[in-house]
Amino acid sequence: MDLTEKKMEQTIASLQEKLITIRAGRANPAMLNGIMVSYYGTPTPIGSIANITVPEAKQLFIKPYDRSTLKDIERAINEANLGITPTNNGEIIILTVPDLTEDRRRDYVKQAKAIGEEAKVALRNIRQDANNEIKKAEYPEDEEKLYLEDVQELINKYNKIVDEEIKKKEEELMQV
Repeated sequence: MDLTEKKMEQTIASLQEKLITIRAGRANPAMLNGIMVSYYGTPTPIGSIANITVPEAKQLFIKPYDRSTLKDIERAINEANLGITPTNNGEIIILTVPDLTEDRRRDYVKQAKAIGEEAKVALRNIRQDANNEIKKAEYPEDEEKLYLEDVQELINKYNKIVDEEIKKKEEELMQV
């Protein structure tokens, strides 16, 4: 039972990580998570080779530790297709986050809901695995029923958390 709950908690953590990458019109260093820069031929996370700061709500400053990587970082950001054009002033790269249009906000909400649905599918798979384990263990019928009910309570709890996370993200995205 503990293992099942731990897997469900990991699913929620993964959901939260994915939701952070959906931008809500505000600059957030997490927007750059997953962007890999070719650093001397090795794909390296952008956060490992540069300092990322948020001087104001709509801007990100990316100051590389090694100035020679400026062009590589700029190229990686362009290839990541964030919808933001980087500005390179020779010292730092400045990303100015544009205001979101109504259509773009709706697209992001759909994207968030799709991520939520993926999380629910993962939770259902975890429940299925747990149920199969319980049935394999050949418990007495009444005990088996109790365990299956416990697993169902767990999935209900975590589905509710997924719904809350998606609702929170939707409100954040639709805020003008």
